[in-house]
Amino acid sequence: MSKLHNGLNKQVANLAVFFVKLHHHHWYIKGQHFYGLHAKFEEFYDEVNELYDAVAERLLMIGGKPYSTMKDYLANSSLVEASGGETATEMVTAIKQDFKTLRDEFNALIKVAQDEGDEVTTDLLIGAVTSFDKHIWMLNATLGK
Repeated sequence: MSKLHNGLNKQVANLAVFFVKLHHHHWYIKGQHFYGLHAKFEEFYDEVNELYDAVAERLLMIGGKPYSTMKDYLANSSLVEASGGETATEMVTAIKQDFKTLRDEFNALIKVAQDEGDEVTTDLLIGAVTSFDKHIWMLNATLGK
């Protein structure tokens, strides 16, 4: 398996774990910012779901085999599941950190895709990083940073 295949597969796992985590936060958000954060978390998981599918399908297109079980996702993800009982601020902070992790790993993977001459994968990853950067900025503003 190539370095690009391994890197994309790790991101399949990350995106799957993040998708579930975002749902958890969407369902369990409480407090004065409920309406705004409830809706924002839904936007995030919809976006992550599309990217999760796109990365997995790209991996298939280039001859890889994406992870497809919770066991594989949890064993290979850089992200951790939600623990439960988080405050709104803790949820926003955790989501921001997960977007930062994804951004950093996608940036590293862009270099791998470029080294392998895979401009289609490079484009997919660059588009995702652009979105992650915007989310990080907005979440920092939400946290007053």
